[in-house]
Amino acid sequence: MTPTELPLFPLSTVLLPGGRLDLRIFERRYLDMVRDCSRGGGVFGVCLIVRGREAGEAAVPAAFGTIARIIDFSTLPDGLLGIRVEGRRRFRVRSEHTAANALRVAQVDWCAPAPLLPVPAQYAVLVTILERLAEHGDSQLSAAAKARFDDTDWVSWRMLERLALEAPEKQLALELDDPLARLQWIIDQLPRFQAE
Repeated sequence: MTPTELPLFPLSTVLLPGGRLDLRIFERRYLDMVRDCSRGGGVFGVCLIVRGREAGEAAVPAAFGTIARIIDFSTLPDGLLGIRVEGRRRFRVRSEHTAANALRVAQVDWCAPAPLLPVPAQYAVLVTILERLAEHGDSQLSAAAKARFDDTDWVSWRMLERLALEAPEKQLALELDDPLARLQWIIDQLPRFQAE
């Protein structure tokens, strides 16, 4: 597989496939990146920061991330550019460097798409949780096609978004290739969130 060059946007949060994220753009390097993406229909990679900060010097990103495609633009109340992105495919960073404008650029390999697997019976509780959230006004879930609720990969990402997990925990789950292993990991975390 030939690696692809991709600009990176290291953040203190994890973007999951199918997830959405609102970003505030103010640094020149990211304004340039957004301009280039919007002109050419391009994408950029979102990675969790493992060392450094979101603003200032180039931060060190995690080895796995998610492709982000810009789906909306806005002007924020403070006059800055706002963008909404949607997570697409996962990738692994093969190598990276810092460009002249301090933007991190990486050679990445795409993670294989997950096979379409129905949710096994032992994980049905996760589907039930998502269905209840859809019934109670979760707009992303209520807009989803019914078939999505029986797609192991999709269910795993939507559950991860809704659990109050720390960013390193979400990163660990992002790095799991097997959606069934991801569902099991989520099941193992559930007791932490049950009411006493």
